[in-house]
Amino acid sequence: MKLLIVAPCLLSPFYVYRGPKEKEYETAKRLRELIGKLGDDWQVFAYPCPEYALIGWPRAPASREVYERLGMRERAKVIADFIGRVLTEEKPEKVVFVGVKGSPTCGVFHTSSSDPEGYPYRAMQEFFYLSKEERLERSKGLVEEGGFKLKPLPGILFEILMARFPGAVYLEFDKEDIGGSLRRLEEAL
Repeated sequence: MKLLIVAPCLLSPFYVYRGPKEKEYETAKRLRELIGKLGDDWQVFAYPCPEYALIGWPRAPASREVYERLGMRERAKVIADFIGRVLTEEKPEKVVFVGVKGSPTCGVFHTSSSDPEGYPYRAMQEFFYLSKEERLERSKGLVEEGGFKLKPLPGILFEILMARFPGAVYLEFDKEDIGGSLRRLEEAL
């Protein structure tokens, strides 16, 4: 057996912090099409969304540093333990992890970064009451106000996963380059 371990928001766009936009719908559609072409020797594992598990949904955009302050590392360790248990029991001959470029938790090579001191933590609760349109608009503002930057560093969960499972293949899905991301994934599979 071979195992494809995928960030859940890539398959179901409704996990995305602010709600899905067109690029999330397109990513999910095309990734599901690719998975449908895999042979019987492949299994797909979408682990629990760490951000959903910690904060719920919808939630304000937050950087890796903000999630560190909110206790994400402990939540990520629990999810990594779950993944580790599956790998130990199933003993796949090949493991491919797919994370999300820029994610504070599931970024593989790039994560979002900001100063946690200036983050408006109250926005996390406020997001629950906003409509989708309001969330989309407020998300842009929070990212700009917070000075979010893309940093060449893994997200919290993938930092843990790469340390625990160094023999696996790690790919980063870029929703701004869906075609290129799918090509890289096909090559790895």
